[in-house]
Amino acid sequence: MIDLLTLQKSFLLTHLKPGDTAVDFTMGNGHDTLFLSETVGPTGHVFAFDIQERALEKTKELLDAHGAENYTLILSSHHLVKDYVKTPIKAGTFNLGYLPGGGNKALTTKCETTMPAVEAALDLLDHDGVLIIAVYPGHEEGSEEGKMLDAYFETISRFKLCITKIKIVNAPTSPYFYVIERK
Repeated sequence: MIDLLTLQKSFLLTHLKPGDTAVDFTMGNGHDTLFLSETVGPTGHVFAFDIQERALEKTKELLDAHGAENYTLILSSHHLVKDYVKTPIKAGTFNLGYLPGGGNKALTTKCETTMPAVEAALDLLDHDGVLIIAVYPGHEEGSEEGKMLDAYFETISRFKLCITKIKIVNAPTSPYFYVIERK
């Protein structure tokens, strides 16, 4: 069976190199932030966003335990990315939904902030850059975010961005993700 997380990382690794800048738009427990940090190395930088203090604390603990020093954790909504990130990015990750591992499941990403965050991420995305957006349709807001992203991505020229959707077809409520690559 396909391991979606391994597949996501393989797409990131084809674009992201030491010295690059990356953004974790939904830091959660920090696993993507750590992966991005290790990939860009000490000469690169990672910005990570979350609106929950608990996410920031868990991520800082994880990064500190691995000796990471190349990051900025931001307690703010991902749609405000351009207030903090002023340079082009080579990669970005989104895990839409709620904070896993005991987080408040009523507190989720929302269409009204996810859409401007994705638009800002696309504006910041450098040549040969990549965004990974994981969608969790097993809850109502996640399903709506997926529909919204499908409709939006269908309007973008394939000559500007290559947008791929990876989904397990016979598991309709399982997570899926988009790979957005700038040509």
